[in-house]
This record gives sequence, structure tokens and C-alpha cells, in this order.
Amino acid sequence: MKKNAIIFGDSYSTFDGFIPEGYEVFYTPFEYYDTDVRNVSETWWHQVVTEADLNLVLNDSWSGSTICYTGYDNVDCSESSSFICRLKKLIAKGFFEENKIDTVFVFGGTNDSWSDDPLGEMKFDDFDKSELYSVLPGICYFLKLLRETLPDADIYCLINTEIKQEIASCLEKVSEKYGMTPVTFDTIDKTGDHPTIKGMKEIKDTVLKAMNR
Repeated sequence: MKKNAIIFGDSYSTFDGFIPEGYEVFYTPFEYYDTDVRNVSETWWHQVVTEADLNLVLNDSWSGSTICYTGYDNVDCSESSSFICRLKKLIAKGFFEENKIDTVFVFGGTNDSWSDDPLGEMKFDDFDKSELYSVLPGICYFLKLLRETLPDADIYCLINTEIKQEIASCLEKVSEKYGMTPVTFDTIDKTGDHPTIKGMKEIKDTVLKAMNR
């Protein structure tokens, strides 16, 4: 039987028609942006799901989204696009009771880095909502809540190249703390800061290696 998977991501993991309605999309079949990715089969996640023989239950990816509650231009994303909000909404509507999720891919932190959101400090309990507007406690809270929600799932935390070292380090340390697999990349070929077809394959190859596939 195929294992069920879910993705929590940003623009790198979107494709038109394959994410929830109302979410912002980056990758489309049209020449809208300047990467050469035009087909969903060229995305890293479609290749991983296909080659690892997974059943993708949901691709919960929103272009431009941050893990923490602060978006670009200091916009409050606590009730919209943030990874934390999206996970809490799925929990609230019973998604994880209705769907047995075996495998999770988290690919975030890029917009938290690019938007120059306040970093804050890493912490692991007694979270106050105000702290979740900062990146590091936001990451800690999200990954802790994800592990509490899915105690037995294989969770892979993909860490982008060219993001702030504090954010990359936090993603790696916190994912390890909660028994997740951090996935770091030697290189990702990009155009306009987004993966090309070559870059998508580099992501896919590294993820499959981390999965021992």
C-alpha cells in the first residue's frame, strides 16, 4: 500500500492547479516567471512523489508564505498564509483524523529570510502568540506542533541554499530535536532565486537520497 504524504511549502513547491484554491501560486504552465519549469512533472515534489511511490494527499504550499506570523512588509499572516496558521487550520478541521499521513515534506524559511522578519530566539515551550511573529520561535513552534500532531510520521525538513544562517541552523537543529530529517543542499540551480528544471532535479535527488530511495 502506498504511503500518504503531505507538503508544507512556499513558492518552490507550488504549481497551478495542484495547491488549495485561494493560495498564491508561482509555477504555472505559462511563461509568467523567468524559470524554465512549465510542467508539474518537472517540480521537485512531483518527481519525489512519483519515484518514491507516494500518495500525495495534499500539497499545502503558498507562494510567498513565511513559517512565522510576519509576512512581507510586516503584514500579519497569523490568520492567512503562514505555515503555522495553515497547519492549525488543518488540525481544527480534522484533516489528520480523516487522513493517515505517513510522510511530510516541509520546505520553508525562505521568505522568512528574504522578508527580513525579526529573528527572535529559539525556544521550545511556553509560547506566547506575540513570539510567533518572529522567525526562530515561529519555526520552533511549527515543527513542535507538527511532530505532536504526527508523532509517527517520517518528516523531512528541506533547508534552502542562500538563506540567513540563523534560519538554516534553526531549521536543522529543531528538526533534529523532534526526530525529523533535515535535508540540506550543496547546490540548487536557480533563475530569479527560484529553481530551474535542473534545480528541481537537484532538490529531488537530494531528498530521495535522504529518504534512502
